[in-house]
Amino acid sequence: MRTLVIGDIHSGLRGLIQVFERAKVTRDDRLVFLGDYVDGWSEAVETVDFLSELDETHQCIFLRGNHDELCLEWLSNDEVNDVWLQHGGQATLDSYRNADESASDLHMMFYEGLRNYFIDENNRLYLHAGFTNLKGVEHEYFAKTFYWDRTLWEMAVSLDKDLTLDSPSYPKRLVHYLEIYIGHTPVTRMGETTPQKAANVWNIDTGAAFKGPLSIIDVDTKEVWQSDPVYLLYPEEKGRN
Repeated sequence: MRTLVIGDIHSGLRGLIQVFERAKVTRDDRLVFLGDYVDGWSEAVETVDFLSELDETHQCIFLRGNHDELCLEWLSNDEVNDVWLQHGGQATLDSYRNADESASDLHMMFYEGLRNYFIDENNRLYLHAGFTNLKGVEHEYFAKTFYWDRTLWEMAVSLDKDLTLDSPSYPKRLVHYLEIYIGHTPVTRMGETTPQKAANVWNIDTGAAFKGPLSIIDVDTKEVWQSDPVYLLYPEEKGRN
């Protein structure tokens, strides 16, 4: 069984289908999705429909992203957050308003069922963004940290590459897990378009909401598969700017 980690999709269903084909995903694979399923391209409803159906045939682990939480808040109370709209929410709002009314109720169940983090049998941690508690995720005080935090990645990137685990200054957050897999902060901000490792943290968000591809990584072999840059698959749309 492969454990495959999928980066932030942002409604780029065409990219997801393409990268699934390239990775030759089968029912024997365990699929860990890092969150941010919506907000970006036009196929928010279709993306969540696809994932919900996939969950019936494959072993899927769906983690909660900040954009998924923002979408759930809108679906729950119909209050529009202007900041959300500016960061991909408008495309999601339009997608739901053009869909059958029943989609909203069904998808709320999907969003409500998302997990904040997952730890596998090899002590690898998967979550959307990060955590701050020095003792690990089980001791985190604020759940929103799991899908909003950027300090974990910023810290990992800034570490001296010669620093070792037994160093007294090595960040205590990192020593609890063999590896940590996150999304949330596109590596395109670093000028990269492939998954990046810093310390024992792997960032799989390769900017699919912007000008980058959607990525899948095999956690055991570190083999990577990518879609075309997702914006090329939606030539009539702007995505997120």
